[in-house]
Amino acid sequence: MTTPLRSLGRSPLQVSSLCLGGNVFGWTADEATSFRLLDAWLDAGMNFVDTADVYSRWAPGHSGGESERVLGKWLRSSGKRAQVVLATKVGKDMGDGKVGLRPEYIRQAVDASLQRLQTDYIDLYQSHDDDAQVPLADVMGTFGELIAEGKVRAVGASNYSAARLAEALQTSEQHGLARYESLQPLYNLYDRAVFEKELQPLCVAHGVGVINFYSLAAGFLTGKYRKAEDASKSPRGAKTTQLYLNDRGVRILAALEQVSARVAAPMGEVAVAWVMRQPAIASPIASASNLEQLQSLIRASQLQLDADAMATLNAASAEA
Repeated sequence: MTTPLRSLGRSPLQVSSLCLGGNVFGWTADEATSFRLLDAWLDAGMNFVDTADVYSRWAPGHSGGESERVLGKWLRSSGKRAQVVLATKVGKDMGDGKVGLRPEYIRQAVDASLQRLQTDYIDLYQSHDDDAQVPLADVMGTFGELIAEGKVRAVGASNYSAARLAEALQTSEQHGLARYESLQPLYNLYDRAVFEKELQPLCVAHGVGVINFYSLAAGFLTGKYRKAEDASKSPRGAKTTQLYLNDRGVRILAALEQVSARVAAPMGEVAVAWVMRQPAIASPIASASNLEQLQSLIRASQLQLDADAMATLNAASAEA
């Protein structure tokens, strides 16, 4: 199967309409399961996979790098490196002072990621967080050097405010430096306001491709969490219900249920299809811990929502 590819910002990268989130590799998906997920993703015509050096440092007994190591083993054993647009990130706290975007640390971190990933280049290298302590010209200059050396093909930002992203883009233009071609913000049917107010128009104006995370609001938009007792359904269930299970969240689930019945597709697939139709969105990121979830994501990428469905979802999810 082949799916139409999309340009990521103004970079040479051509990515599938959905991106597979690698936060689960080596965590809620063991190595063998992760390999099956990655094979099935490519078999479905998808090519975009996102991870980070820090995944899954939060899990008991993990120190970070687990996801990259699993991906690296799969890339090596499968021989499919050329078929994958591989994205990873730098900047989150890895312990022992390994944090932020100092030029010398970016260089140290990219080499560590390349080693774990068992590859000699990263397609999209992203600042996982902004680092206000380091001049943006130093950050973008270092990224440009990595591109020139062939270690990185393009760079992106994650968790940047609109003001700082605008400043980064202006710095790159003024000094002739590499620029952020993508932005990875929090965005889904529930979490709309911050992105839509300032970041979305900025990305549209500057041709920055958006690869938002939490497209399913940590599973909430699948309808899996309807009441407080559902918090025990997954490792992140307690946090998910605490964040989203309120009057507005219930209203969004009701709208998803209504559209879901009309288009004969599960609620989670409808939620992903809604995100895919938003301005500036290049490739929403979503994770899958098993093949059933993965097939659902693939179906979501092919789901067309009509104007009535979009209007129903927009009205229910509008911020007060």
